[in-house]
Amino acid sequence: MNGTNLFKIALRALANNKMRGFLTMLGIIIGVASVITMLAIGQGSKKSIQSQISEMGSNMIMIQPGGDMRGGVRQSASSMETLKLTDFENIVNETRYLSAVSPTVNSSGQLIFGANNKPTTVYGVNEAYLDIRRYEVEDGDMFTSQDIATAAKVCVVGKTVVDELFTNGENPVGKVIRFNKIPLRIVGVLKSKGYNSMGMDQDDLILAPYTTIQKRVLAITHIQGINASAIKEEYTDQAIDEITEILRRNHKLRETDEDDFTIRSMEEMSKMMTTTTDLMTVLLAAVAGISLLVGGIGIMNIMYVSVTERTREIGLRMSIGAKGRDILAQFLIESILISVTGGLIGVLFGVGAAFMVNLLVHYPVSIQAWTIFLSFAVCTFTGVFFGWYPAQKAAQLDPIEAIRYE
Repeated sequence: MNGTNLFKIALRALANNKMRGFLTMLGIIIGVASVITMLAIGQGSKKSIQSQISEMGSNMIMIQPGGDMRGGVRQSASSMETLKLTDFENIVNETRYLSAVSPTVNSSGQLIFGANNKPTTVYGVNEAYLDIRRYEVEDGDMFTSQDIATAAKVCVVGKTVVDELFTNGENPVGKVIRFNKIPLRIVGVLKSKGYNSMGMDQDDLILAPYTTIQKRVLAITHIQGINASAIKEEYTDQAIDEITEILRRNHKLRETDEDDFTIRSMEEMSKMMTTTTDLMTVLLAAVAGISLLVGGIGIMNIMYVSVTERTREIGLRMSIGAKGRDILAQFLIESILISVTGGLIGVLFGVGAAFMVNLLVHYPVSIQAWTIFLSFAVCTFTGVFFGWYPAQKAAQLDPIEAIRYE
């Protein structure tokens, strides 16, 4: 028998048992849809992370106090006092591979304007912070070095802060808001950047002179971190080496002493986050792939039942000239048709589910062609692998015994 006839026979057999065929496909549909959705979410997260890293600046370097372990528990950066203003000043004056440097301090509290209030965090920085984090002032101006020198009660705010505090649409520039009872005059509004890959609102932000937060809010003399930008991404490692040398010298650390600070580059963070995302994607896809295994076992069971039910039919075909390989091919084609059709429906459901995730929860998704091709390849393999045993059993039937089967 030629392939066309075998294909028609397989289609006719499936058409005669539509409900059984659909229920058999169900495991494949769920498995493929789950795998497509999980891979789309994973790839979307990966692309979003890369985009955010690029937007923030792949040459960005973050320095935090660290290495202080007490009772096996690491202290938070805000409670450590190993970074001083002299560290910041030395880094500014002595490094050759940095284009911008800013100290950072922060404080959480309640922000109030009129009858409106919101919990927030105010970040104390200098004017170079905008270049480091690639923020832009859309309305008004950034505070100045004079404001930093005098610990002026001024700030710039993000769009989310404006929308939540100034609900009547008035211009916030020049208005005075209160943070933990301390008045801060708004001198500028930042251009919107939206949400980052971690789902954090980058516009829910207040920047003030670091001296203002140090003296008027926290009453401290140390700093909680330092952010910097390398001249170019390829100079990041040299910049880190320079910073390390300066901080170890300032902190009087011996060669055998561990660093009491932590330096992270955006490139390093990008690799860490991408590795984590890839691992989670593989794990989620593997869990979803269990449905494919269950679906494959379902195909094998149903095909085995089908062989038993159609024993007389098989005997008749063999008695009029059908060979064992024809019977084998017929049942394999049926198995592959069930699997591939289920895979096609599963791909459609998976793509739809991925877009629904993006639409409803605004989570980034990315559907790539290779995931769809892989799904069809796996479905074909599933059809052959799990359909082989029942098909072989059918091909090995004795024609005379098969015709006599009741």
